[in-house]
Amino acid sequence: MGANPLSADPSELIVDVETPDGKKLAVDDPALMDMLRGDLDQKHQLTLIRSERALTDCRPVSIFSLQSARQLAEETGVPIDKRRFRANVYVDLVSSGGFAENDFVGRSLRIGPKVVVRILERDARCVMITLDPETTERTPEILKKVAQAYEGMAGVYGAVMVEGMLHKGDPVEVLG
Repeated sequence: MGANPLSADPSELIVDVETPDGKKLAVDDPALMDMLRGDLDQKHQLTLIRSERALTDCRPVSIFSLQSARQLAEETGVPIDKRRFRANVYVDLVSSGGFAENDFVGRSLRIGPKVVVRILERDARCVMITLDPETTERTPEILKKVAQAYEGMAGVYGAVMVEGMLHKGDPVEVLG
């Protein structure tokens, strides 16, 4: 493919934390650290560690559409919580039916104003999707449906080509 990912400037990746009293502080703000240390005794320490490397495997982004969850719920008669699919990014493809994310394989998506993800392959599913994320109750018919109707695949894997911060509601654009 010959593509080189573009790393984000560390300042673009700063996360804000909302405290119980409603204040918003940058994750590296000393005031946040002081607040978190408040009830710790002196023998304990609290530190913030930031890695310059991804803490995931070579396929760090899993994308799954809300429409795919809805379609599987209709086909199986089982209410489906999207969290069964453990995606990093859930997309609402308002003009598409279920499994439309399969069409993204080999293409790039811009998510939000900056992030670009190259979609590499469909996501092969295992028994984990049978587990309800709240109760851990097994529903084997979900995996059976995915195996029989969708070649055992649900969702897609991608690689980050341009880093940045994602926010709920960010637009998704197919780049080509």
